[in-house]
Amino acid sequence: MKKIALEEHFMAPALEEYWWPAHKDIPTPIRENLHRRLNDFGELRLSAMDKAGIEIAVLSTVAPGIQSEKDTATAVRLARVCNDYLAEKIAPRPDRYRGFAHVALQDPKAAADELERCVRQLGFCGALINGHSNGHYLDEPEMNPFWERVEELQTVVYLHPADPAQPNPTIGSYRELARATWGWGVETGTHALRLVFGGVFDRFPKAKLALGHLGETLPFLLWRLDSRAKLYGVTLKREPSQYLRENLVVTMSGMYSREPLICSIDALGIENVMFSADYPFESIELASAFMDNVDLPMEQKQAIAYDNAARLLKLR
Repeated sequence: MKKIALEEHFMAPALEEYWWPAHKDIPTPIRENLHRRLNDFGELRLSAMDKAGIEIAVLSTVAPGIQSEKDTATAVRLARVCNDYLAEKIAPRPDRYRGFAHVALQDPKAAADELERCVRQLGFCGALINGHSNGHYLDEPEMNPFWERVEELQTVVYLHPADPAQPNPTIGSYRELARATWGWGVETGTHALRLVFGGVFDRFPKAKLALGHLGETLPFLLWRLDSRAKLYGVTLKREPSQYLRENLVVTMSGMYSREPLICSIDALGIENVMFSADYPFESIELASAFMDNVDLPMEQKQAIAYDNAARLLKLR
């Protein structure tokens, strides 16, 4: 089954200094293998894609990137360097690779300008943002110029997990819960809900947000979000569930199980669910085998694997 994969990572040389410290707890052999795969745009990556039936991989910078850079001017400069590097790597194989822009939300206006350059000049599909930028989240009023440009360009923002601005005290010493097991999902799902409850989609009703991991548990919570919004007197133009159905799309990166997939389809609609492999952090073979063999009608599988992403990202 042919596929488009949306959360597929690479390493830009300019961002090496941010990656190594953030992954120092990974055993050295695993970390070095990840590093080798992140830096490869040739046979290693393409052969894995071929075996998995992935026709197009939409590449994005590996976390944390410049979202953790303290100096605004440096962040803005490195975002452009990173995007130019990715464009150079895509150029020999535009039939197989596309890109998500790396943008510095430390300066929302500069981020908007860089997103527009990447979409209009470099042919990128949108932006991928690694969580908050030094504690600043995407619902803050200062981010409005960025969202205005997102809506104008009719593009998508993929919100990728990151560590919270402050460690979660409930997780405490349970390091195994702090990141991909649980903590990243809590942080990213909360970030997305800030956009809903903060009125971002009232101000920019055509903006599109993408989440991995089948929506960071949000599809499971639609009824309760609506119920508690009424209880607390939340004043929005729509119910929270409607924003998630109309402004949110999800990918199945790192979530290869039928039960949450069915929940996401039923909650958000088949047109809002897409495939991803999360290369090289998840098994591309496992992701592909699940997509090929999951018990769903063939037309739904084709929509998830290819058609929805082709439509959303204008890849047809």
